[in-house]
Amino acid sequence: MSFNSLWFILIVVLWVGYFVLEGFDFGVGSLLRVIGRDEGERRAIITTLGPLWDGNEVWVLVAGGATFAAFPEWYATLFSGFYLPLLLILVALILRGVAFEYRSKHADMTWRTRWDYALIIGSALPALLWGVAFANIVRGVPLAESAQGSIEYAGGFFNLLNPYALLGGLTTLTLFLTHGCMFLALKTDGTIRERAAVLARPLGVVAAVFAVVFLLWTQLSYSDRAWTWAPILIAAAALLAGLVFNQRRREGWAFAFTSLTIVLAVVALFGALYPHVMPNIDRALPGLDVFNASSTQYTLKTMTVVAVVFTPIVLAYQAWTYWVFRRRLSASSIAQPEAGTLDYVVTGR
Repeated sequence: MSFNSLWFILIVVLWVGYFVLEGFDFGVGSLLRVIGRDEGERRAIITTLGPLWDGNEVWVLVAGGATFAAFPEWYATLFSGFYLPLLLILVALILRGVAFEYRSKHADMTWRTRWDYALIIGSALPALLWGVAFANIVRGVPLAESAQGSIEYAGGFFNLLNPYALLGGLTTLTLFLTHGCMFLALKTDGTIRERAAVLARPLGVVAAVFAVVFLLWTQLSYSDRAWTWAPILIAAAALLAGLVFNQRRREGWAFAFTSLTIVLAVVALFGALYPHVMPNIDRALPGLDVFNASSTQYTLKTMTVVAVVFTPIVLAYQAWTYWVFRRRLSASSIAQPEAGTLDYVVTGR
């Protein structure tokens, strides 16, 4: 296997980690005021994310950095062509982070309500736009050769708002909402747990419909590989299994199966994409692939050595974090925070 293909696979792994971990994060944030009916319940919901959300976001930073280092042409074309949607995602993530930090700085309920909605918007918008962005990458975008000989994005913002991409956005949004419900049912107790388990059922059915249509559309229109049928079919079965285990109140298994669904959906998308990284919407015209968009072999080899050394350390640390904060929470178990301190810092110890 070439270093080009290896780094394509490693970037897939990074996006898998991001969507599995940040997926439930987005889902929980989006449902804050749907599942949390009073201040105590909303603080308990935020506490489930408090020790985890910023660590989950590291995955997208590493994925972006790895893309920049391993495939600079892909990075440049992606960030120039998708500038507006990626900017909206960045603003939403900033708004979301500020909401986590500032919500508990003032006891006034109007203040906290406004930050609740900032958290909801900052969670739901990226969940939608990431699906739109990746669907466009798989579908292909208008590309043209520049005067300098490089391949650049030649479309506009509204080229990205096509039916396939919008369906991709609805798929990621509903999958993450379902995943978030499974996480809350696993991490909480009492009424929050009950509401999350009940809400997961209709959300899961909607997500299943969107996901099946989207992945079938992907396979039939944009994939020429027979093996990508396997992750699509297994993903559909895993999502149904997750809903069954949720119905039986086996929250750990339910969360594991929705995680597996997201893993396989991402694998199917990147499997349909390979060896391209940014195909031309007109496949007869040149696009970017793992060879013409990559760095030198020496750079890729050096990056591989660094990844082999540091990746296990990062994974071990994050696994330890999840283990430390593994206990269930409920509104009654949340102590009142000291004035001016963060809810999850005081209660998440």
